[in-house]
Amino acid sequence: MALKQLLEENKSVILSRWFDTILETYPVDTQHFLRSKKNQFDNPVARRISDGIEGIFSQILNDDEEKDVSPFLDKVIRIRAVQDFAPSRAVAFMFDLKRLVREVLGKAIRELQLSEELGRFEEAIDKMGLLALDIYMKCREEIYELRVNEVKRSVSRLIERANKICGIPGKEGDPEVCSTDNLT
Repeated sequence: MALKQLLEENKSVILSRWFDTILETYPVDTQHFLRSKKNQFDNPVARRISDGIEGIFSQILNDDEEKDVSPFLDKVIRIRAVQDFAPSRAVAFMFDLKRLVREVLGKAIRELQLSEELGRFEEAIDKMGLLALDIYMKCREEIYELRVNEVKRSVSRLIERANKICGIPGKEGDPEVCSTDNLT
């Protein structure tokens, strides 16, 4: 029996424990909510996490290319990037999978002498963990860009408002002196 077959046979147990491990990184109230709502429309976050880890696990089992796993990693990582997880905490769930597999299958792996296959499996997890970090950083960059653009728009609107109050033309023209009394 190969490691892949063991993983397939224990997929639901591993995925369930992996999901629970991810939820444990959230505050207790959030954990309760994420566990209690089963409907994908009532609880899209839990659904995205569940779908994401299932896809990641399948990609690892099928030895698929790293780029094929990106959409599944993105499902989980994008949520964690928006929630301001530190990079290490945001991607730690990938490395937790190694521990969970050892907990669930450790005895069988030792008995069947599958440590070499386990090593390759864990290498794949490490690669995906690094890819998850790349995705996290890209998401964070997008968030910062959105924030900067919003600040720029806000400042621009304030300047336009101040110019209207002071009677300063919107485009080139003679700058007029504006009293700060008119800005309130």
